[in-house]
This record gives sequence, structure tokens and C-alpha cells, in this order.
Amino acid sequence: MSTAGTPVRIVIADDHHLVREGLRKILELQPGFTVVGEAADGIEALQQVAERKPDVLLLDLAMPRMNGLEVLKELGDTVERVAVVLLTASIENEETVYAIRLGARGIILKDAVAPMLYKCILGVMNGEYWVGHERISDLLRTLRQLERAPSREASPASRLTSRELQIVGAVVDGATNKDIGKTFGLSEQTVKNHLSNIFDKLGVSTRLELALYAVHHRLLNGGESERASAARTPPPARPPAPKSK
Repeated sequence: MSTAGTPVRIVIADDHHLVREGLRKILELQPGFTVVGEAADGIEALQQVAERKPDVLLLDLAMPRMNGLEVLKELGDTVERVAVVLLTASIENEETVYAIRLGARGIILKDAVAPMLYKCILGVMNGEYWVGHERISDLLRTLRQLERAPSREASPASRLTSRELQIVGAVVDGATNKDIGKTFGLSEQTVKNHLSNIFDKLGVSTRLELALYAVHHRLLNGGESERASAARTPPPARPPAPKSK
């Protein structure tokens, strides 16, 4: 770890190059900080920690190959001594508690101003915990408050547009992409694009998983599925005209 008079050695782990570049510039403007490495995913973050021996790891919560929480867990099983500060656009109370218990020393939002980031890094270097915009003097009390606080997680249905909900209803009813396209006046490629977005939003990878997810989470209020079925059902045939005598 850094000693008095030597700069704090920092590794930045974020999957966006522009974010890493911006953080590097901000940190190197401040005397006493030096960026010794960068990583674009969780695996690289672990490699950089092992090779560079930083004092602080600025770790993005959402990254490819291995996310921030997984990196934290992996670091907890090694002898690497590094103060981890999670960077995130938003975080739920449950994730905050879990991250701290995995060993995170700080959690700071990406929209924090530079002086707040400096204070956070210096705070964790002094053995403090930092969550959000303030240092934590009583960690146990804060954990109890976070655990008691209600989650602000939105309902699954709120993540989808009305068109996406209609398509989910059609999938639950067993419709093919061609059926869905005819029902809603869409090309099959547009239907595929909608399904890809739906899969990403809900964290599923197949139509079966999507259907099970929708049923388990009561994603449909009944209306979308019924409307989709009705739209696919051809109208009753008109009675034949009476034959002229």
C-alpha cells in the first residue's frame, strides 16, 4: 500500500474507453495520484491488480466477462491487498450491502464531481468506507439501514415498451415471428430486433425462457396476450350469398 509521500497507485477498470480516459485525466490532475493501469473487463481488472499491485482499484459495476461484484468476490479469495471503489451509474441497496460484504471500501456514482472522487479515494486509503456522497463512520449502522430500506427496483413490465409487451404476449401464445409480423404489421426482421431488445432487458436468451419469465413475473396483465390472440385469429367467414332462384 502507499506510504506517506508516495502517490496513490490506481488501476481503472471500465469497459468504455472514453470513461477510462476521462478518469485518468481527472486523477492525474490531482497531485498524489498516479494511474498505473487500465482494464476493459473484469478478467483484465484481476490481471492488472496482480501485475501492477495498485493501492486502489476503481471498478465499474457492470462489465463484460466478469462484472464488478464477481471481481470483488474473486479478489476476496486472493492475497492481493487493494482498496476497491465501485463506480456505477446507479445501485440498489441490496447490491450496496452485498458489495461491502464482499470487500468494497467505497461506492461512488459516475456523475460525482472530481473533488468527491478525490475525497473518496483518500478516505478509503485512510481505512474509511465511502458510500454515495459521504464517508461512513458507523458501517454496521449503515448496513442495517440499507437492509431495512425498501428496494426501488422497477417492475419487470416497466422495462418494456407497449409494443414489446404485445410481442411478449404473442410469444407466450406460441406465435412465430412470421405470425407476430402479420399481427402487428411488422417485418420479420423488425420482430427479431424487438425480441433481441426484450431478451437484453429481461436477461433471457430463448423464447421459452421469455415465456416462463413472463408467466412467473406476471408480466402480462392479460390484455396483451388476449389482444395478440384475437389479432391472429382470422375473422369468421361471411355467410355465402343466397343463390338466386
